[in-house]
Amino acid sequence: MAIDWSDNIVIANLADEPALSDELSMICERIESASETDPIPHAVLDFHEVSYVNSSNIAQLLRLRKNLDARGRQLILSGVSDEVMSVLVVTGLNKVFEFSPDLITAIASIQIAEPGSDGA
Repeated sequence: MAIDWSDNIVIANLADEPALSDELSMICERIESASETDPIPHAVLDFHEVSYVNSSNIAQLLRLRKNLDARGRQLILSGVSDEVMSVLVVTGLNKVFEFSPDLITAIASIQIAEPGSDGA
């Protein structure tokens, strides 16, 4: 389930299917249903419990990245297993997404990059 870490960061602790598709869908819908004036958070997806991704999951990740990028927000995938990373490498998506070894590093990188944040 996605939790709001702060006003500008949402964290989703992901698991294997079917929970993975459900969680990614909920986050995508949250971003897409927001009005232009609604605050949109950065997203950190914790993959440490995900052992595989399928083409549908990849499409959801790309959709989420596109929507966040359009709003000037970051998407960071953290704790990606070797199995999932191998799929992303084969598809060339390792060059599309931003990765972090763990949640703390992902959160810190967003806070440092965010203008006017405590880390700036």
